[in-house]
Amino acid sequence: MAARAPVASGRLLVGFRKWYYNLCGFNKIGLMRDDTIYEDSDVKEALQRLPERVYNDRMFRIKRALDLSMKQQILPKDQWTPFEEDVHYLTPYLDEVIRERKEMEEWSKK
Repeated sequence: MAARAPVASGRLLVGFRKWYYNLCGFNKIGLMRDDTIYEDSDVKEALQRLPERVYNDRMFRIKRALDLSMKQQILPKDQWTPFEEDVHYLTPYLDEVIRERKEMEEWSKK
């Protein structure tokens, strides 16, 4: 019985994540989670490292979302970004930029 508890809580956690993802609303205008990250210097550097196709896809989603926002509309439900398809495309680049920045700070301390 103890082996089943983590599975049930895992399903519960995934269900909560899906509920919260839909509650946030950015998927209703076609955005992904990484499209909503505040652009500080680390994020700007990570964006420069993105492949051109991924960057262009991001810019399309952001422009479409701005247009929908100005019109006070949302996409049809079949065009919403599903939880399962929301990949963290920027996170690996951002982690690398942060790691490099911290490493440079460590070197400058010496």
